[in-house]
Amino acid sequence: MTMAQTKLEISEANRRRYEELRAAGQELTPKGLPDATPLDGVPISPDAAVGREQVPAGWYATVRLRRGEALRIIDDSGRSSVALIGWREEDTSERVNCADTVKVQWSAAVSKGRVLLSDMGRVFLSLIEDTSGAHDLMVGGSTPASTRATFGATTRNTQENFLAAAAKIGLGLRDIPPCVTFFAPVSLDTEGRFLWMPGRKRPGDFVDLRAEMNLVLVLSNCAHPLDPARPAATDPVTLIRYRAPPPGSDDPCRTTSPEIVRAFEFTDRLFA
Repeated sequence: MTMAQTKLEISEANRRRYEELRAAGQELTPKGLPDATPLDGVPISPDAAVGREQVPAGWYATVRLRRGEALRIIDDSGRSSVALIGWREEDTSERVNCADTVKVQWSAAVSKGRVLLSDMGRVFLSLIEDTSGAHDLMVGGSTPASTRATFGATTRNTQENFLAAAAKIGLGLRDIPPCVTFFAPVSLDTEGRFLWMPGRKRPGDFVDLRAEMNLVLVLSNCAHPLDPARPAATDPVTLIRYRAPPPGSDDPCRTTSPEIVRAFEFTDRLFA
């Protein structure tokens, strides 16, 4: 057997293993995900609520979440999209990572039962409730250039909101990771081109994010770059911070796949 044959066999074995893992991630995991949250369901107990604020169109909010707390983001009018980035409070070199979130879960679709991962392989946020399932991990937020091209003038945009928020906590441009955008119904056509699916946006849609570490989050309420609405489709959104119930052993976010189980084990070591 030649060295070339050995390398080919190793390559083929790795490819087979990759295809097995991909099949498990893309075909089996979604069957174990919970149903979407009803639009009128899961009220937050007044005793659990910690704080509430409204973010005007075009503006941003900085939210600190302790491990075990949750943040409900509500698209009150059904016209807004909310971009989010964040860092681990004790070490801001660890941040949310959209690429690893897609890679480890074998899917760019995030919905109830999925998680957002950090760039250290730990679980950043869990989606414990979600009425929408229409969120974007691929496109990113608006910039001065994109708003100028779209609206003919530079308007308030997500990039500058993130920079302003980061500066207030001693961070800069290099600390800003790619964002996840909630209530942004982005899909792909057969040619791999991005599509906007307006029928998936509804007034009152919400998503609940449970912090799996102590976090600093920034949320920008600016129009998504692909939203075709003119003028910019953005209204105020509501944020409610609350104490989430402790996850059980059968918590769907913690049990969707072997990779996620390991990510939670790695995360829990920080707080053992």
